[in-house]
Amino acid sequence: MNRNELMEILPHRSSMLLLDEAFEEDGYAHGIYTIKGDEFFLDGHFPGFPIVPGVILCEILAQSTAVLLKERMQEGKVCLYAGLDKVRFKSPVLPGDKFETKCHITKSKGIFYFAEGEGYVNGELKIKAEYSFALADKSALCSQKS
Repeated sequence: MNRNELMEILPHRSSMLLLDEAFEEDGYAHGIYTIKGDEFFLDGHFPGFPIVPGVILCEILAQSTAVLLKERMQEGKVCLYAGLDKVRFKSPVLPGDKFETKCHITKSKGIFYFAEGEGYVNGELKIKAEYSFALADKSALCSQKS
């Protein structure tokens, strides 16, 4: 899936769509995002030594995992983080790096999904995490704003 195809299932746009491409293979979601260096999250993190914030790496893992639920996402659902657990950062991800993910869903219960993901640069593990999310009805969330 390219960025245009990803926008058909993910609600993220512009600077928050953190995947250049993604695909599913053997029950795993694989995502790719090249850190260009001009992203909003690098501004001030850190001056003279820009590194991708850990929370952004977690978001990339989650966006990658959502690809596994593309049919449900196209039915008006949206993935919302429910939790992060056992997150381990191994080394920094820097501008110019091609960040690649490998994620899978370990179990589900009702609207909740539990997943594990890893992120790599040039085959080197940069992050490993367990996380959960809820698959919520987008229209119900929008009606809560009133």
